[in-house]
Amino acid sequence: MDLQELGLLIRKERQSAGLSMQTLAEMAGVDRTTLSRLENQRLPEMGFAKLARVMGVLELEFSVRPCGGLPTLNDFRRERLRGDE
Repeated sequence: MDLQELGLLIRKERQSAGLSMQTLAEMAGVDRTTLSRLENQRLPEMGFAKLARVMGVLELEFSVRPCGGLPTLNDFRRERLRGDE
């Protein structure tokens, strides 16, 4: 997943949580303009700490695995949950 895809996911999760962009930005300690650019796929780069704070507010977390590795059971569960929405 790249930053553009992550931005779309963050927008979806923010909206599902019923949070405005301004509220999420304030809760995560990032600029609303930065969050807007992230969600609209116009942010070329974002620091890990800021991104982790945004994701933390949305109760999302990073997961590291080898590139091209087979999906885990948790990956399938997450996909199934997203499909049920």
